[in-house]
Amino acid sequence: MLNNEALLGIWKLLSYEVEIQKSGEIFYSMGKNPSGFASFTINNYVMVTLTAEGRRVATNDQERAALLDTIVSYAGTYRIEGNEWVTSVIVAWNPEWINTEQRRQFEIKNSHLKVLTSWRVMPNWADKGMQRSILTFTKVA
Repeated sequence: MLNNEALLGIWKLLSYEVEIQKSGEIFYSMGKNPSGFASFTINNYVMVTLTAEGRRVATNDQERAALLDTIVSYAGTYRIEGNEWVTSVIVAWNPEWINTEQRRQFEIKNSHLKVLTSWRVMPNWADKGMQRSILTFTKVA
């Protein structure tokens, strides 16, 4: 059984894949070189921000709105249940996530954190149906 101590610190995103449940297809929703971090504190707070590669400064309202499809960001408190961390979301890029619990299966090997989300419809890619994200991080602090 994993504990909070295993997650403590700052983790840098290495890869972000999305698997479509119906077809088994894997796609890189945020490109092959996304960026982001997950930070876990000793007092059980977590902050996650993930951004797609190739984001550009917006020059109009339409471009600013489109940037919402290239980011996932949330923060809250977390607890460990078996091989999952459960975040009680306090703030999020998408208001639908506020006051929800987000579950993430995780495994830590050789300073790498592999994360699997539950099967769900992601707000950014709702047209693809049920999916799960597969993320890999490396510990940086």
